[in-house]
Amino acid sequence: MAPIQVKKICCIGAGYVGGPTCAVIAAKCPHIEVTIVDLNKARIDAWNSDHLPIYEPGLDEVVKGARGKNLFFSTDVDKAIAEADLIFVSVNTPTKKSGIGAGFAADLNYLQLATRRIAEVSTSSKIVVEKSTVPCRTADAMRTILEANSKEGCKFDILSNPEFLAEGTAIADLFAPDRVLIGSLQTQSGLDACQALMSVYANWVPKERILTVGLWSSELSKLAANAMLAQRISSVNALSAICEATGASIDEVAYAVGRDSRVGPKFLKASVGFGGSCFQKDILNLVYLSESLHLPEVARYWRAVVEMNEHQKDRFARKVVDTLFNTITGKKIAMLGWAFKKDTGDTRESPAISIANHFLSEKARITCYDPQVTSEQMWLDLTDYGSIPAEPIKPHFSVCQSAEEACANAEAIVICTEWDEFKELNWEKIYENCPRPAFVFDGRLMLDRKRLQKIGFTVVTIGTGDRL
Repeated sequence: MAPIQVKKICCIGAGYVGGPTCAVIAAKCPHIEVTIVDLNKARIDAWNSDHLPIYEPGLDEVVKGARGKNLFFSTDVDKAIAEADLIFVSVNTPTKKSGIGAGFAADLNYLQLATRRIAEVSTSSKIVVEKSTVPCRTADAMRTILEANSKEGCKFDILSNPEFLAEGTAIADLFAPDRVLIGSLQTQSGLDACQALMSVYANWVPKERILTVGLWSSELSKLAANAMLAQRISSVNALSAICEATGASIDEVAYAVGRDSRVGPKFLKASVGFGGSCFQKDILNLVYLSESLHLPEVARYWRAVVEMNEHQKDRFARKVVDTLFNTITGKKIAMLGWAFKKDTGDTRESPAISIANHFLSEKARITCYDPQVTSEQMWLDLTDYGSIPAEPIKPHFSVCQSAEEACANAEAIVICTEWDEFKELNWEKIYENCPRPAFVFDGRLMLDRKRLQKIGFTVVTIGTGDRL
């Protein structure tokens, strides 16, 4: 049987995963036509403009280099599905807010709607690829939907191809991935579909980095990878609390531990906590899966990783209040950073949101600056997308256009995101415009503490037992 030739790819979902991933595929595979579709017209319009809907270093150049040639963005979902040989399903799978599994299980409504649409529109056989992060054995549900709604003569092969991107370095990760994971059923049809997707990635990814496994192993591997990375962060953050109580330095402890080749240095940077769309969601998914499989001890283990993360955010916010003489009511607090990490505009599960809410509950006056997050997004986060009234918050929260503006006359400056530009600020000038004593709370262990102390700041950092 001749190998399956992939000439046209459709990606359903123009978000943080589908957009960059398929833009890079288009850039690396000029012989393949790639169409990214979404029902959100404003989002598609942004992808077709000079102002892309997401910020990611290097993404602009990739998109503009292929757009209009073999990369297209469209709201015509049906046309793209009908013409495609291979379809990536890259829709949002948020944590459920109601019903069975609320707060833990993934909400697969968008994925199921996309799968049903594929079956209803397709008039030829397709390879359907799970790109969204999904619970183990989701492909079973997709296959049931496809078979129940498909036309005669249409056959669907389902693959799992989870993304392992880190926001802020996504384009570099896509150009030179540690690995590309493809999961398939171990039938001849499944293996042929797997080979077809491998041939796409083989245009730029060395074959030894393309891993092929069973479908269920692939689905679980994504959850496992994120859970173990988050576990490292929670572990070092737990140690940071011990360091503060004993006078040890978490930077020195992490450095010593990371020199052990069995451990390694990555993800051992103490901070105010992890955020982003994946870590918490995927761990809670594991918790729900474990409970569903009657593994309560396993569920408790993974739940503790999230609980430690919440504790770290709360502990940091309380430290600010305690240091400012046990009250911040009416005091101006400058928050530098709102994104969950540098080099992205993504604010999902950002520690800054939790910290701001803590300060607001204390009636502080917050000024905030982030180089990539809009005022509109900050207000959506603070109001939980409209479920919390904005009026009571407005007198206590304002968005600034620069770090200097945010810090002017602030009694405390709180570093929430590790943007490089915060290292280069004119801290002498900022100090001149702050009341005394002037406090800096470094939630990212990124600033030169001795330099700030020499200027006159009182510096409080995570994971150190003394104030410099």
